[in-house]
Amino acid sequence: MKKLLAPLGVLLLLALTAPSLLAQDATTAAEGAAGAANTAWIMTATALVLFMTLPGLALFYGGLVHKRNVLSVLMHCFAMACVLSIVWLVAGYSFALKGDGSWFGDFSAMFGKGLDGSDGEGGGIPPVLEFAFQMTFFIITPALVVGTFVERVKFSAVMLFTVLWGLLCYAPICHMVWFGGWLSGDGKGVIDLAGGVVVHITAGVAALVFCIMIGPRKNPQPPHNLAMTVTGTCMLWVGWFGFNGGSGLAANGAGAMSIVVTHLSAATAAVTWMVIDVITTKKPTVLGICTGSIAGLAAITPASGVAGPMGALLIGVASGAVCWYFSVKVKNMFGYDDSLDVVGVHGVGGLVGTLLAAVVALGALQGNSNGLDPEEYSGTWISQLGVQALGSVFTVVYTLVVTVVILVVIRALVGLRVDESEETVGLDQASHGETAYND
Repeated sequence: MKKLLAPLGVLLLLALTAPSLLAQDATTAAEGAAGAANTAWIMTATALVLFMTLPGLALFYGGLVHKRNVLSVLMHCFAMACVLSIVWLVAGYSFALKGDGSWFGDFSAMFGKGLDGSDGEGGGIPPVLEFAFQMTFFIITPALVVGTFVERVKFSAVMLFTVLWGLLCYAPICHMVWFGGWLSGDGKGVIDLAGGVVVHITAGVAALVFCIMIGPRKNPQPPHNLAMTVTGTCMLWVGWFGFNGGSGLAANGAGAMSIVVTHLSAATAAVTWMVIDVITTKKPTVLGICTGSIAGLAAITPASGVAGPMGALLIGVASGAVCWYFSVKVKNMFGYDDSLDVVGVHGVGGLVGTLLAAVVALGALQGNSNGLDPEEYSGTWISQLGVQALGSVFTVVYTLVVTVVILVVIRALVGLRVDESEETVGLDQASHGETAYND
């Protein structure tokens, strides 16, 4: 009898435990599949965001300057990408992502301490991939500022600005908004999925300070190669799918929606700018439609995690019109030489999108509430608008002060501007001893 009961006991134990074991296996398999999908997508998104700087932004800006300065613009973007990658490893990653301080990260991950090839947990991405993805944002943000000081800046000043501004301005704002600082929070912090505050407002304010402190160009010339600018615009547009679509760090429906609203906002802003061109100049300009698309891309960036298609149309129209006004009317009114409209497009576009993020999250505009209770959000969007305004104002003030201090130091150390003779010859020859076109 005992010999018969023993096998029956084993069978009974297996029958009782098998469902839980199978459920655990199924859960593990699902997490593994999700982790693999997320990792594959964010690896792709990382490449797309780097593609935005090299070569997208470089070509976009390069086509807009005189032919004697095109290599200098390409060099600025290329060198920035290289230098900032090293700075990110040494300190930027630790300052931006690590620690639980309200204002700043910590020193725990300096020189990449703790990074290895381990996989992410529970369907998440590997830590080293988050390092790489966030590094591409660290690269492109100072590179956006290049468009404001072209054709007259010292290369040494650019390199010093790149390092100091990345560590003292970008990294703290990044930590405050995205990684546990006082501007972040579960449903109560600033809505900024991919960088309306962190990337575009900071770059726009820095650009305004830089162009005022360095002074206007002596003899500005029309763009030398708009075909190059169109090519760069198209690269930026495609790369922005990784910029916004990857910022949720998951291959899911939310990421897909981010890509859709990104595209719709860019297209709508481009058409809006083109229509304004036709009304004001009687002709649709290539430069106008390209600039309009970038304005729409910049504006949807903070709201790309909460906007639906109708919200994207709203942001596209608003950014196309407002950015046109600041790039054409306000710039001429005040006389600052924001050479390639970094202030009017990125700074103003980022601000428009950051404020409207509180509005387009409403269900009536096909949006979602970014973690807030959807049934309650319709009654709280005004308070969220206040949060968005507070975060924007703080970022403007902080960036302005830090950028002024950095540029004062750089001006004392190496100077900001090349000599008038070098500006006349062109920075390609004066700074790099080369020319882009040998004919």
